[in-house]
Amino acid sequence: MIDGLKTMYDDFYGTGGKKPASDEDEKKPVLQDADNKPASQEIETEVETEIMTEGEFRQRTATQPVEESKPKEPEKSGMEELEELIGLESVKHDVEELIGLAKVRKMREEKDMKAVPVSLHLVFSGNPGTGKTTVARILAKLYKEIGILSGGQLIETDRSGLVAGYVGQTAIKTQKKIEEAMGGVLFIDEAYTLNQEGENYGQESIDTILKAMEDHRDKFIVIVAGYTQLMKDFIESNPGLRSRFNKFFEFPDYTADELQQIFMMQCNKYQYKLTEEAEAVAREKIVKMEAEKDENFANARAVRNLFEKIITNQAARVSNLENVDEETLTTVTIEDMQDLDDLDAPPKRAEENRDPVEELIKILEKDQSEEDQSEATPEDTAE
Repeated sequence: MIDGLKTMYDDFYGTGGKKPASDEDEKKPVLQDADNKPASQEIETEVETEIMTEGEFRQRTATQPVEESKPKEPEKSGMEELEELIGLESVKHDVEELIGLAKVRKMREEKDMKAVPVSLHLVFSGNPGTGKTTVARILAKLYKEIGILSGGQLIETDRSGLVAGYVGQTAIKTQKKIEEAMGGVLFIDEAYTLNQEGENYGQESIDTILKAMEDHRDKFIVIVAGYTQLMKDFIESNPGLRSRFNKFFEFPDYTADELQQIFMMQCNKYQYKLTEEAEAVAREKIVKMEAEKDENFANARAVRNLFEKIITNQAARVSNLENVDEETLTTVTIEDMQDLDDLDAPPKRAEENRDPVEELIKILEKDQSEEDQSEATPEDTAE
């Protein structure tokens, strides 16, 4: 009976007739070879365990579907991006001429020929929303493609990114932006705000930029942008600016047809489609906006605001529906074209254009005038 039990025990635990390890056996030290490694039996056991784990892993992963990576679309060249822009025909022509000139100058330099020194720094003038920043980004890419710039990045900034509130800090702040733009383009929006009467912080920034343009020729390019007349006055206010910025690119306002194209492009980009009635209302609104525009008209930005208002209305309507399908999510109806007249208020021009000292004097004069009137006697009033 004992032998039968022993046989069953061996069959179950597979000891092959050997006694099961006792607590005393477990305490015995493991034999080691000359290299201080465990004996061969233990090594074989570890290898078998590793092989088993790898096999299980392969078996498990073999059953999982492999996602096929979609081929990336080839990146468009700068010229292709330029040609795809809506409108701006005169600007496109100016850019093509400038790039042609830069290409030939680069070729002559590579052949050790004399090249006429040409300033590549630019003035972009026009109303808001006319594509100035977009064209600046494309220009930076084009300059890199033809080897004029090493990086091709566009660093956008304005007065707040260049001017500090303490003497000596503006130069440091401006220098940091210049360092970011090395190898690329420094784009300064509303650059005329740097030139304000009654304070020197903006002038300190201008002087720092002009010095960097002189010390690091061909290392980076500066583009200043803003309203047409204000930019002309800004450049003429400083001989250093006048000598370095002699190319003006004028960005005209978009026509009603071009604004309509921009609106539809936004719809297509974000997978929205308008019913015939909704598209007619959108067209009517855009034509009205263009016809009633003033000097502060925001062009493409105004169209962007219109688009955002419409999809906000659509979202408010769709969010209250049940069982919403893809067709409903992408369709803009006549119901979504409500309350669009709220967009007619023109944006205010930047407050930086005002001279803070002059504004303070006006306030003090007004307060003094009111105080004098309150202290006036009846005889004074009669006189």
